Amino acid sequence: MAISIAGMLDFKVIYLKKRFPLRISRGIMSGSHNLFVSFTRNGITGWGEMAPGDSEGAGTVEEGMAALQKYAIDDLQRLSISEVYELGRQHEIASCAMAALDMAMWDQLGKEAKLPLYKLLGLPLPKVPTSVTIGINPPGVIQERVPLLLKGTQVKGLKIKLGSPDGIGADQAMFSQVLESTKPFDVKLRVDANGGWSVEDARYMMKWLADRAVEYVEQPLAEGQESELPYLFKDRPLPIFLDESCRYSTDIPKYAQYIDGVNMKLMKCGGITEALRIIATARALGLKTMIGCMGESSLSISAGAAISGAIDYIDLDSHLNLDPDPCKGAEFINGIVTPTENSGIGAMITHK
Repeated sequence: MAISIAGMLDFKVIYLKKRFPLRISRGIMSGSHNLFVSFTRNGITGWGEMAPGDSEGAGTVEEGMAALQKYAIDDLQRLSISEVYELGRQHEIASCAMAALDMAMWDQLGKEAKLPLYKLLGLPLPKVPTSVTIGINPPGVIQERVPLLLKGTQVKGLKIKLGSPDGIGADQAMFSQVLESTKPFDVKLRVDANGGWSVEDARYMMKWLADRAVEYVEQPLAEGQESELPYLFKDRPLPIFLDESCRYSTDIPKYAQYIDGVNMKLMKCGGITEALRIIATARALGLKTMIGCMGESSLSISAGAAISGAIDYIDLDSHLNLDPDPCKGAEFINGIVTPTENSGIGAMITHK
């Protein structure tokens, strides 16, 4: 499906099927219809992508298109990218929809400048390998899946989703199997609870995981439980990163003294423009940074890769779990999701 608005915005909807369904503490996903948005100015077209999410303001592609149609479209030709982003925030445009337009505008600007986006922004190429995510599963599934993810691949980090609805006993059984199954491989282990633990379970599990060489834990408490962070942060055995609790750069100072880092997602913050602000704010406050993703193709992943040279931890792996990936972009080189030297974000839609 393709829809055009005044020749400046075009929409294309593509279904992204996952190779392995992903289960986290809040549910399971086997695929999604994603919205691809193009922006044309001066005869040059840039592309962006929206992965729908209820918590990001648009649970369907139809909601995403409707959100973008709130704009005074004529203004897009004369406004800067930053001005367009601010206008979107003022109109409360869904962040995932805003992300698609924002990256399309950056893509267009890079193409017009004939520069890859990372060079346009004055950023280095990334040197940090990406984690690859494994969802909540019974130990038997973990035993089968870990070798599929790691054997003969360049993967150097595994992010394990915990916070099982069945409790921390299920988390421990799953993680114990991860430890057993990863013995033949040289990989670092990270944990994302997606807010699936109580405060007491989080304290217990962080100690339990620290004893098993985990690097850090992400979002141990549910969004809305931030008042408990001081208690959890004190004498913490593992670094704590916030994800769902920290959407924009303005959120960071509220929690900075009780966390070790923040995880940004383009779909969550509204695109590259705000992601750059998150990096700057986190650095100013002495925090580490991470970039993650939702159910995105290589197009959106390439936008994230373009700024990941300035980020400490990388989780840009959703395109590696697609069957097939409808786009072509950033390359997987020695475990690192690496931007191409093509202008803009360096990605294209190959889906027919």
